[in-house]
Amino acid sequence: MSFPSSSSSPTTSSSAHAAQVRVLTELDHVRLGKWLQAPSAAADALQDVLDSAELVPSAQVAPDVVTMRSRLRVAESGVSDAREIALVYPDEADAGQGRISVLSPVGTALLGLRAGQQARWCAPDGRAAVLQVEAITFQPEASGELLR
Repeated sequence: MSFPSSSSSPTTSSSAHAAQVRVLTELDHVRLGKWLQAPSAAADALQDVLDSAELVPSAQVAPDVVTMRSRLRVAESGVSDAREIALVYPDEADAGQGRISVLSPVGTALLGLRAGQQARWCAPDGRAAVLQVEAITFQPEASGELLR
């Protein structure tokens, strides 16, 4: 399973947004805002998520929500093999090691989703891409790491 790292933006249809309310911790919201200094399609897509997300204190985020530095098990639609990845800040990203940047199309699409939901984005070749969030295997907040 490979994830495109170009700056294509996630699918932004209003029906996709209406079906999936994103939940972000207040700390993630502040930290991610600092990564949006340089204008780009990736920054615009992330800004859309930040603008529309429901914000909660770190101590109150549900344990099934994809937060920054969470590890999650995902599977491509129609593929039985799942893969574990981590959602990280751009300077920590290494797709070969499964560390996916929040500024990548797939990273932005995953941010704030819950286990059981699907991340949808447009791949660089124009095709629609989908990943099922099967489980959150580690979430810093659920482990008591509220400032991670």
